[in-house]
Amino acid sequence: MKIGETVKDGDFKAEKHVPTIEAPDKIKAGEEALVKVMVGAEIKHPNTPLHYIGWIQLFFKPDNGLVVDVAKFCYSAHNDTMNLDNPGFIAAEPASCVKIFPAKSGTLIAVSYCNIHGLWESSKRIEVEA
Repeated sequence: MKIGETVKDGDFKAEKHVPTIEAPDKIKAGEEALVKVMVGAEIKHPNTPLHYIGWIQLFFKPDNGLVVDVAKFCYSAHNDTMNLDNPGFIAAEPASCVKIFPAKSGTLIAVSYCNIHGLWESSKRIEVEA
């Protein structure tokens, strides 16, 4: 079995797993682009001590080149207690930003990990004009 055979890209109706990518559609070469990745933009993911998004990883695949690992965001606060009747002191939503400076057009790829439901992915094209 290959890892790609386990990655999903469709969501359940009641909870979100597929990461969303917010980024400009077009930028000029060398220009800054703010990229936001998150799980739960439309429908929230539970993010409890027993069911949570552990991380989101962002990659960039230029049109003519190898995949580049851009960033990995880890989320460790899931109501930080195992007492489910009494939530902990803090929780973190799986949402993060990074500034990128792509020199070529390509595709942003985000992969998220749910401790119960595995790996999920999405992608977004970004055009770079000279």
